Amino acid sequence: MGFLSRFNPAPGVRDFANEFSRPNPYRWRILAASCALTFTIFSVFTYEGVKGPPVPPEVTYITSWSADRTDEEIIATNILNQKRKDEYQAELDAAAEESRQAYRALGAATGMDVDAIEKRIADENAAEEAAKTKAAGGTPVEAAE
Repeated sequence: MGFLSRFNPAPGVRDFANEFSRPNPYRWRILAASCALTFTIFSVFTYEGVKGPPVPPEVTYITSWSADRTDEEIIATNILNQKRKDEYQAELDAAAEESRQAYRALGAATGMDVDAIEKRIADENAAEEAAKTKAAGGTPVEAAE
C-alpha cells in the first residue's frame, strides 16, 4: 500500500489550498503565470505529433542511353567504362605509392628501420591471406586465375 500512497493527490491538493489561502499579494499573478506557462508547453507538445508514415518520394529515372542500342554498342561502352575504371585505379595506386614513399622517407628520417617494418607488414598480410584461404577451404582467387 506504501507504493500507491506516493501517487495520492489529496495531500498535494490540501497543501496547495493551504498556501493559496494565505494572504499574498502576488498569488493571482503567480497562478496566471503558472497556468499560461503550462498551457504554452502543452500547446507546443500538441503540434509535435506525427500523423502516419511519411509520404514516399516520387522517383524520376533518367536514362543516359537509348533503349534501342545494339549489343556492339553496349560492349563498346562497357570496354570504355572499364578503361576509365582502370585509369582511375592506376591514379589511386600511384597516389597510394606516393604516400607510402613519403612515409618511408619520414621513417628513414626519424631513424626507423623501414625495411624491417615493411617486411613485418608483408608477413602479416601474407598470414591474413593464408588464414582467409584456409577458412574458405580453397585456393586464393589470384592463384586460380
